[in-house]
Amino acid sequence: MTSSAPRPERARIAVFGKAPVAGAVKTRLIPLLGADGAAGLHARLLRHALATARESSVGPVDLWCAPDPRNDFFARCALEFGVALEPQEGADLGERMRHAALAAFARGVAIVIIGADCPALAPAHLREAAAALASNDAVLIPAEDGGYVLIGLSRDVPSLFEGISWGEATVMAHTRARLAASGASARELPALWDVDRPEDYARLAREGLLPAVLS
Repeated sequence: MTSSAPRPERARIAVFGKAPVAGAVKTRLIPLLGADGAAGLHARLLRHALATARESSVGPVDLWCAPDPRNDFFARCALEFGVALEPQEGADLGERMRHAALAAFARGVAIVIIGADCPALAPAHLREAAAALASNDAVLIPAEDGGYVLIGLSRDVPSLFEGISWGEATVMAHTRARLAASGASARELPALWDVDRPEDYARLAREGLLPAVLS
């Protein structure tokens, strides 16, 4: 059943990102870009996501860091974008996202969670998602590959993060089923695409969305 509790009037944006360590990020692009090139692309995409979050003016922005915030890259991002650094905590992505969501709820605000893989995500998408949380328990932007590029919550819906095969093409379908079973109200925005494979990188260049090279 949908909660009748008052919904938060504000939202925080949580950007999830890994340290750009060669060989540990964007591994499916290593055959195309090399380990260093793939790590460099990840860093550029993460900075782009932070800039998008700040430009949206939805609310405070937190960078949730993996494996922890101690990497120098994260420190530079905190200075450049004025974001708070938080450690990702949990055994899998679901646990880590729910941990971030509960931290927001403890502050009395809603949360909008994004990653660093969707340069097509614009400030307007974040504003629309945050606005949707004024009248919904959840908001999502599906990814064309079967996952999602954004999830927002105005209350805790634990089932959305439990027993999901993260990284598989079934993520969004299972999330829809969990929403229906929980009785949570949800809004789904038009799908976007993310950057994981060589064909995605080609699309990134073709559509002029390749973030600027780090100076």
